[in-house]
Amino acid sequence: MIQFFEQFGIPRALLLGFLAVAIFMTGDGFELTFLSKYMVDQGFTAAQASGLVTVYGLFAALGGWTAGVLAEMFGARRVMMFGACWWIGVHLVFLALALPSGVYPFILSVYAVRGIGYPLFIYSFVVLMAQYISPSRLASATGFFWTCFSLGIGVFGAYLPSFIMPHFGEYRTFWFALPFSIVGTVMCFLVVPKNKIVKGEGLSTREKLKELTDGATILFTNRKIAVCAIIRIINNLLLYGFPVIMPLYLCTTKYGGINIFKTEEWMRIWGFVFVVTLIFNTFWGWFMDRFGWVWPMRWFGCGVLAVGSVAFYYIPQWFGANAAMMIVASIIVGIGTCAFSCLPTIMTLEAPGKQGAALSAYNLAAGLTTFVGPGIATVLLPSIGIEGICWTYAALYVVAFLLTCTLHPKQPGFDEKGHRTTDEESADDETVETSADLVSDMRPVEVTVAASRSTVDLV
Repeated sequence: MIQFFEQFGIPRALLLGFLAVAIFMTGDGFELTFLSKYMVDQGFTAAQASGLVTVYGLFAALGGWTAGVLAEMFGARRVMMFGACWWIGVHLVFLALALPSGVYPFILSVYAVRGIGYPLFIYSFVVLMAQYISPSRLASATGFFWTCFSLGIGVFGAYLPSFIMPHFGEYRTFWFALPFSIVGTVMCFLVVPKNKIVKGEGLSTREKLKELTDGATILFTNRKIAVCAIIRIINNLLLYGFPVIMPLYLCTTKYGGINIFKTEEWMRIWGFVFVVTLIFNTFWGWFMDRFGWVWPMRWFGCGVLAVGSVAFYYIPQWFGANAAMMIVASIIVGIGTCAFSCLPTIMTLEAPGKQGAALSAYNLAAGLTTFVGPGIATVLLPSIGIEGICWTYAALYVVAFLLTCTLHPKQPGFDEKGHRTTDEESADDETVETSADLVSDMRPVEVTVAASRSTVDLV
């Protein structure tokens, strides 16, 4: 069994760490598919419900931006433990005090600051991956990382609540997230290894702050990094926008809803998105390494998701309460969502000498998608309704499609026109040899910077 995972470049030292990520993200994803409906049922407006998720995403972006640098400075396991304990503590306040109070500003503020926790947990683990996994195998390991993420937040995080909620109710179901997050935290403490090198030991406070701010300023000084960041934000709009609007559309009559599915049915339909990602996260990483990076992202990522954006709205209009057809729409979204795994690699190549900053910029963009997706719903729902929001998402994927036409990275093993020039094994061997030479010639402080080149592949 261990040999199977080693085929994806995953060393034994990190194997249980991947499992810890999956378990922890199961807890984090418990309320994702029904929180907006719960808030509306409690008397809040749809804008307030989506605003809750929007502000949460803003704080998640902050956590994602800082995670990579903090993990390099202070040690990944230490930052992971801090993020996990932060999440658990704030979640307890959210459930025990904020939700029962019915005071929206209190609920909003508590839920928002909880969003800092999970990016610190998962993106810090990425730093360990960069230090423990050969650069030639990072693309495959990236797919496996996102498979574990999807298994937690999407599959178990969607399906388990759908079976628990009919027996315990929505509010009590929120509490079932805690055992998963606690187990993931304990596993992190017991099985996640320490950094091979802690970069902060060789830097002054001023240099540490510069490392952090470079992750934002590079977006203004490097046009290609900015383009990649915009594409990354658009990438996951549906993953965070649809859980806000679709429960209202499919399970209520409010805001133009058609009320044809029960909440737990919708949760199981949406869970298929993540079931599909279990396969395609790994597949697209393998496929792009062998057949090119950009064109699959353009057609199978941006193009497919533009179709999926409107399919989710019109399939119920055309076929009624047909769960099978809704699952087809979920499969479309799942396939397209995974077809962006080349972005972090491209960003590191387009930022020579500043791979750490590229990593932070990528993490920032990954976090901002959790803000922008529901943010669009918050702003536009009162004026253009759910149908208009779906078309807005589709239009943004068309924008991303066009932006990919500006990307022409030099992919190892391919010529400038994207034609393969070397076989896979020789390309991999060359990458390993080059990486080894770089590391052997660097001072300890610089080794982690080299590792950061690979870290971005994993987010």
